[in-house]
Amino acid sequence: QVQLVESGGGLVQAGGSLRLSCAASGNIFSINGLGWYRQAPGNKRELVANISSGGTTNYADFVKGRFTISRDNAKNTVYLQMNSLNPEDTAVYYCNAVYNTYRLAAWGQGTQVTVSS
Repeated sequence: QVQLVESGGGLVQAGGSLRLSCAASGNIFSINGLGWYRQAPGNKRELVANISSGGTTNYADFVKGRFTISRDNAKNTVYLQMNSLNPEDTAVYYCNAVYNTYRLAAWGQGTQVTVSS
């Protein structure tokens, strides 16, 4: 199994920046990809960005040019640098890992990001 622990959420003013971190532990060698999702109240959980084991990145249209996903394999950590935040980015952000040959999913506990106008 894979365990994920997020950190770095908080309250920021519109136009500001935050960096989220997600540390993976457990069967880390089976991880195929890592990603970030978010869920605002009343909304479905949606993909923000993901990064493959080879470093290929994918972004939702609503964050392109503002958010950057990266991973440090030595630290088993994935990051989400969020710039130019706006109130619509307010949500709980969840780290996600897809692992082993059955492509199982692991989730972190979530971290709250609140952007004030």
